[in-house]
Amino acid sequence: MGLRKIRRRFQKERQSAIRRFRKQKRLNLLASPGRHPFIVVLDHLKPFFNIGKIFRSADAFGAAEVHLIATDFFDPAPAKGSFKWVPAKFHADFADCYADLMDRQYTLFAMEASGGQDLAVTNLPPKSAFIFGNEEFGHQFDKDRYPGINSLKIHQVGKVQSLNVAVAASIVMYEYVRQNGSGF
Repeated sequence: MGLRKIRRRFQKERQSAIRRFRKQKRLNLLASPGRHPFIVVLDHLKPFFNIGKIFRSADAFGAAEVHLIATDFFDPAPAKGSFKWVPAKFHADFADCYADLMDRQYTLFAMEASGGQDLAVTNLPPKSAFIFGNEEFGHQFDKDRYPGINSLKIHQVGKVQSLNVAVAASIVMYEYVRQNGSGF
């Protein structure tokens, strides 16, 4: 397959994803929060990789909302319908998201590949918001400019330095539900 055909195929797939996103975003307006008050924040994630999968886990674990920063669209197909069930909030930048969550008295946790307190030994309050950074570059905000954000990590024993963001999000949501009520 030539480069020109690959580009055309990618453009068609992108347009299809945008159409699916627009349709499901309208349905998302009717979504209600899950049974748990925790929030997932996705900071500049790539539109074709993990966002849909994280929505699927957010639905499974009863998240209240998913906040997306600087995301114009994403492919909702991997969400398997969960985008229409879990409320989404879109923010132009992290400052808007931060102000919203602090006004609502959430405790913020920035997930880090290394450094920070171990998830397994951290007491997660009911009103927790978990911030996941870009798959390649991590968080796109300067943490020093935003007081009150706690660093959190998932303890790993292997040689790999980080987990896939969708996998990490699922582990964090599971641990939150384990600590704050069964829900299962």
